[in-house]
Amino acid sequence: MHMLVRSLSIAVFTLLALGLAGCSSVNERLSAGMGDTIPHWAGGLPADAPPRPGTAEYDVWMKERQRLRQMPAADRPKDATEQPTGSTSAR
Repeated sequence: MHMLVRSLSIAVFTLLALGLAGCSSVNERLSAGMGDTIPHWAGGLPADAPPRPGTAEYDVWMKERQRLRQMPAADRPKDATEQPTGSTSAR
């Protein structure tokens, strides 16, 4: 009887450990895109967060940052989202 309880306990703990390991690999894949879909008020990315590396938007964003970095400080826009072309966005 004691051997049966011990074997059952080992089997249960082994299954729990395998289940926990399975959850971590699933979460690793889901977490990469999940942050983009959660609203900011619920802990997601803010509206002014930069694009994800590896996307076309990220390449455009980095080129714009490089262009602004090479401009004289007096000519740079005060707001990072403001474009130096003189166009103002309605807020």
